[in-house]
Amino acid sequence: MDSVTQIALGAALGQAVLGHKAGYRAALWGGALATLPDLDVFLSMGGAVADFTYHRSFSHSLITLTLLTPLLAWLINKVHGQYHDLQRRWLLLVWLALVTHPVLDSFTIYGTQLFWPLPVVPIGAGSVFIIDPLYTVPLLMGVILALASRQADWGRKMNRAGLAFSSLYLVWGLTAQAYVTGIAEENLAAVTDTRPQKNDVLVTAGPFNTLLWRVVVMQEDGYLEGYYSLFDPDRRIDFEHYRSEPDLLADLQDHWPVSRLQWFSKGFLKVEKASDNGVIISDLRMGAEPSYVFTFKVAEKQGEDIIPVADQRIEQPRDWGLAKQLLQRIISRDS
Repeated sequence: MDSVTQIALGAALGQAVLGHKAGYRAALWGGALATLPDLDVFLSMGGAVADFTYHRSFSHSLITLTLLTPLLAWLINKVHGQYHDLQRRWLLLVWLALVTHPVLDSFTIYGTQLFWPLPVVPIGAGSVFIIDPLYTVPLLMGVILALASRQADWGRKMNRAGLAFSSLYLVWGLTAQAYVTGIAEENLAAVTDTRPQKNDVLVTAGPFNTLLWRVVVMQEDGYLEGYYSLFDPDRRIDFEHYRSEPDLLADLQDHWPVSRLQWFSKGFLKVEKASDNGVIISDLRMGAEPSYVFTFKVAEKQGEDIIPVADQRIEQPRDWGLAKQLLQRIISRDS
């Protein structure tokens, strides 16, 4: 999730584990440690697709972070010599601040490689958006109240309440997602000739909320996209069909950027030929028609041939009008 949320979670955990002993230092270390996994964005992995797909890999691995925990806890104890009798507590604080970062990320749709270097498909539940105030604000309020009250018990209770509420919110997201998935399956049974495979259906939380859900269904000639709000008066989803040209990738299966994107996105890709004859791939999981966050040029069409090229990311401007429209869709199907 976003950096503010990760810092808030780490600080809240630090305060819960050691706030009564180490005061504000516990929250500061928790927040700082919670940002460490995302520092991999400053590393170049050798290409646009590599940068995209290796983010949330080694730096987000539960294996790597667990192995790193004793060293970081030892360094903190060296800095704060007065806390030698709290080494186990510092160890717990460091481990929780580190591992909860990728665990929280795995609730978003991006894809987190929790068990790197094992060849496990990235985990991306999609049950919460990458920025969701209803998850973040309770954490921030709990930490602020705990720090403001210093050693008062009510402040610690508020911090624990913020952690509890945010944790329950994640459970709510998974529950709402399962509910909408059932509705999507009902609708697809009525509008498609063959029942889509489970792996061809994607249900993700809408921007900044868990009330509006986006449904994407992969088909041979493209994909369906539809929306369902928990405020909708019935169980109907209106799907629109969008064209894709996966045949453009027929001769590119050995081209690493292509195979890597197919693996990382679990097949939720839009393939099209651009006006300059470039072969363009968009990750359908992040964004909405017609604007996607991660779009790459991977080849060029020259006559009848498709020639692989060095992958490059195509930056698309943020469509804030679309985001506003989707937020309005929460309360009205006609928005």
